[in-house]
Parts: sequence; C-alpha cells; structure tokens
Amino acid sequence: MNITPDKAFLQAVGLGLVAGMRTMYAPAVASHMYSRHKSRYLRHDPLSFMQSITASKIFKVLAAGELVGDKLPTAPNRTSAPGLIGRAISGMLVGSVVYRANGKPPVVGGLIGGAAAVASTFGCFLLRRAVVKSTKIPDPYIGAVEDVLVIAAGAAITQNA
Repeated sequence: MNITPDKAFLQAVGLGLVAGMRTMYAPAVASHMYSRHKSRYLRHDPLSFMQSITASKIFKVLAAGELVGDKLPTAPNRTSAPGLIGRAISGMLVGSVVYRANGKPPVVGGLIGGAAAVASTFGCFLLRRAVVKSTKIPDPYIGAVEDVLVIAAGAAITQNA
C-alpha cells in the first residue's frame, strides 16, 4: 500500500515548521500565497482575510520586525509560554488556511500546523543552542542562518503552491 501525503498536508506541515522557527513568517507566506492565488473555498469563510493584500502586507511587516527582534539580547526564549503559544497559534492559523483553501476541514489542518509548530519550536531551539555551544559562534549569527533557512522554506512552499 502506497500512502502519499497530499499538497495540503505537506503545506500545513511545512508552514507549521516555519511558524515554529519564526512566528510571523508563516502567516506572511500563507497570506502572500492566497492573496495572489485566491481559493474559492476561502471566499466566504472567516479565514478569507488571509487572501487580502492588506493582510499580506501586515504579516510581512510583522515578519520583518521579528527577523530583527530575534537578534536582540532582550529577545525572549521561544520556548517560554508566550512564545510557544504564539508559535502554536501561528501554526494552527496557517494549517487551517491551507486545509480550508484546499476544500478540506480546517480543524484538521490547524491541528497539523500547530503540532508541527510546537515540534519545530523545541527542535530548532535545541539545535540552535547546541550549534552555538559547540561552535562558539555568537547566537545572532546562528539566528541569521536560521532566518535564511526560514526564507528558503517559505519560498519553496510558495513555489509549490
């Protein structure tokens, strides 16, 4: 038996993983995708705001701010309750949008995206801490490498939309 994950599942997981790395970048990618390639399933849905150019621009500004803020010494720990909750909500939002845009139950997509975001939050936190410790490279530089990975993942997800 060959089980192949569908596009909506892969996008929900991918955007959830991105949300775990950068909270606002995942909704920026999703709103960018759907503001340019509108889904008929989102037309009269509470998630339809994700198809607006305005939402796309707002999420992009928030994502850019987060990329800068993450490098500051005062940046909170991503695994603290507020950071973790924000990343989970971001993952749930993008997972729900992707699933709904593909005519699937948004609750399922939300659960997938949220779970991927939480897993990515802890996985990337532990990986980043280990890389900083083992290489002695300052954390902001490792954060910049993480930013490049996030941006590349977002680009790959939008190209395969």
